[in-house]
Amino acid sequence: MPSVVKRSISLPSDMFAALEQQASEEGRTVSAALTEAAAQWLATKQGLAAVRTWERKHGALTTTELAEADRLLDEAGVARR
Repeated sequence: MPSVVKRSISLPSDMFAALEQQASEEGRTVSAALTEAAAQWLATKQGLAAVRTWERKHGALTTTELAEADRLLDEAGVARR
C-alpha cells in the first residue's frame, strides 16, 4: 500500500456534508472520494499543460481537431465542465 500523508483541510460545511453523504451512499470514505477528485483534478491540469506545450510547438488546434477531441471524450464518458 502506498504511503499516505495526513493533513488538515478546510471545506465549506455544506460541501463537506454533501461529500460525506455521497461517499456514504457509495460505501466509500471521504478520504477516498477526495483522493479520486484530486487525481482527476491533477490529470486535468497535466493534460491542459500538455496541450499548451503541443500548441506552442505546432500551433493552435483547429475547430475540426477540437470537435474530434470532444467526440472522443464523450465516447469515453468524460464529463465536460
